[in-house]
Amino acid sequence: MVLVHFAEGFEEIEALATVDILRRADIETHMVSVTERLEVKGAHNISVVTDVLLEDAPYAKAEMLVLPGGMPGTQHLEQHIVLKQKVKEFAKHKRVAAICAAPRILGKMDLLHGKKAVCYPGNEEFLKGAEVLRVDAITDGNITTGRGAGPVNAFALEIVRVLKGEEKAREVAQKILLH
Repeated sequence: MVLVHFAEGFEEIEALATVDILRRADIETHMVSVTERLEVKGAHNISVVTDVLLEDAPYAKAEMLVLPGGMPGTQHLEQHIVLKQKVKEFAKHKRVAAICAAPRILGKMDLLHGKKAVCYPGNEEFLKGAEVLRVDAITDGNITTGRGAGPVNAFALEIVRVLKGEEKAREVAQKILLH
């Protein structure tokens, strides 16, 4: 199970394309609001009704947390103390994925030290201790990072590859005409 986190000002393409691709891959995926409401408004004024509030999310059953980027969404995620505790726990024993500006949260938490990572251009300085690459998405150990909205499909398919294998990722990519 994957938990994708939604904060006010999230990047709609990154969050929704990721959820869509994971669900197409038959990966149980829950949209988690870090606000006090299920409805969360994105950076481009698109409102989404999430599945569950953070306090009710099934963290014990989840194998990965996903942090979409966007501004001010990334800042709101970064300010959420309980979410950051969950990220820290998952980084120790499970998996964490972040795209666009959100990998900066991981960098500031010192979770990228010695790892290869990517982010939206201009956020590299926040990836403390990481080897910053210029690829669409990468997994190093239990951390997956992606560059941004344009290559979001590569990010989501990388998560599918990590959780369900290369064949499943190829199958989903073919079904949505990416390859």
